[in-house]
Amino acid sequence: MKKLVLLVAFAVLQISALGQTVTQRPRILGIDHVAFYTTAPDGVKKLYGDILGLTSGAPLEPGGTLRYMVGTQWVGYSPAPDPKAADRMDQVAFTTNSVTALRQYLVAQGIKAPEIQERSDHSRFFVVEDPEAHRVEFVERDPKAPISIHGHGSDAQVPGVSRHMIHVGFLVHHRDAEDHFYRDILGFRPYWHGGMKDDETDWLAIQVPDGTDWIEYMLNQPEHPDLRLTGVMNHISLGVADMKKSQELLESHGWKPHGDEKAQLGKDGKWQLNIYDPDLTRVELMEFKPVQKPCCSEFTGPHPSD
Repeated sequence: MKKLVLLVAFAVLQISALGQTVTQRPRILGIDHVAFYTTAPDGVKKLYGDILGLTSGAPLEPGGTLRYMVGTQWVGYSPAPDPKAADRMDQVAFTTNSVTALRQYLVAQGIKAPEIQERSDHSRFFVVEDPEAHRVEFVERDPKAPISIHGHGSDAQVPGVSRHMIHVGFLVHHRDAEDHFYRDILGFRPYWHGGMKDDETDWLAIQVPDGTDWIEYMLNQPEHPDLRLTGVMNHISLGVADMKKSQELLESHGWKPHGDEKAQLGKDGKWQLNIYDPDLTRVELMEFKPVQKPCCSEFTGPHPSD
């Protein structure tokens, strides 16, 4: 009888331990890549290769035709399936230390997660949808795979402007639902929030739980924005240490400030410079640290670095 009690107790402990293993969230370390659609691949090549000076890489995803390295991260493009669609963002991907454990964790939280797949670079991944149907991918890199670094553009003589993609922003219409997914389930934490007016929140930045990269909710926008507005909102941000030097570098590559494409001080107290791809998707250059006090709120997390 005593032996039976011990066996039952051991089984209960094993089940409890298994439950803890399945439901414990592994680390989410930062942005792995962001993918967009394009109707003008030659213009994308000019922007990323010639102007930004980023190294091109062989596409990894089915349908992908262009890929540019930002340090160890990358930005990918594929042909737009619907050239008339207003949204050119395909997906946002984050790195994790265990894609298997993260999938188990999300399934335990009631999130539909398909089976894990493997790419040609031996990275393993799966894709889910957040509450607003944004495609979100989680990637575990192969530790033995070669690491791409900050390199040169298409002519092998052009220095790249950045080696760290520090955030990605996208339209959010239902903040509570998105917060439940990103903050409650995935563990993202507040970094900064602000707006066009000091007492309003039009932008909400939340950092990955185990790094300094962040996502930015773009709030208070129309339900069905046009291509231009969607391109402004659904954007990426490349970190730079010195905006003046970065602008000089862009100008040496043939870029000239015009219209909305100019350096300006953001509401968060950081210098930023916006440029646009041929489909009007915004690529924002942003200094890692603020140079003045931000509006609206203080920063509540560490700043990224090069």
